[in-house]
Amino acid sequence: MTSTSPRLSRPPGSVSLSVSSVGLGTVETWLARRRVTLGFLAGGGVLVLARPTWASWTAGLAVALAGEALRVWAAGHLQKRREVTRTGPYAWMRHPLYVGSSLIAAGVAVASASASVAVLVAVYMIVTIQAAVRTEEAFLARTFGDTYAEYCEARAEPMQRAFSLARARHNREHRPVLGLALGFTILALKVWALL
Repeated sequence: MTSTSPRLSRPPGSVSLSVSSVGLGTVETWLARRRVTLGFLAGGGVLVLARPTWASWTAGLAVALAGEALRVWAAGHLQKRREVTRTGPYAWMRHPLYVGSSLIAAGVAVASASASVAVLVAVYMIVTIQAAVRTEEAFLARTFGDTYAEYCEARAEPMQRAFSLARARHNREHRPVLGLALGFTILALKVWALL
């Protein structure tokens, strides 16, 4: 059987790590699905490396709370896997949950007052969020087709839906809220221990 598609030649024994060779469904999907577990591991590193002060803790908490507020707002509008949500923050950005998570991560880095933590947080966020976005966008394009394409091009019809705290709870946004509270409580205890 012959192929009509052109092939690029590679030296014998070379390995290609392109999306076509390993598939979107392997590395990126693995990272996207394990981002919470990987986040706990990164969080352990943060707690070991952090050198917070009250000033850094307060500034970081303010940034992280802004991120969590964005996440709660988004979760209160989101109808996961049932539609391309276009209300609340989704009317202005495609991935408000990930933007909120990025703000929370930035807040943790600020609160920790450690360059090592900033690097750890940046690497974790770049790798896992990028994988999650690509995996999610592939799912949305496959599932919703033209509707998602129109949304990406800012041509989709607007939707009307009020924020719902019950919907945010249904989307399990209470878990990140509790995680944020626990993480900043531990960082506060570390400030006291460093005094």
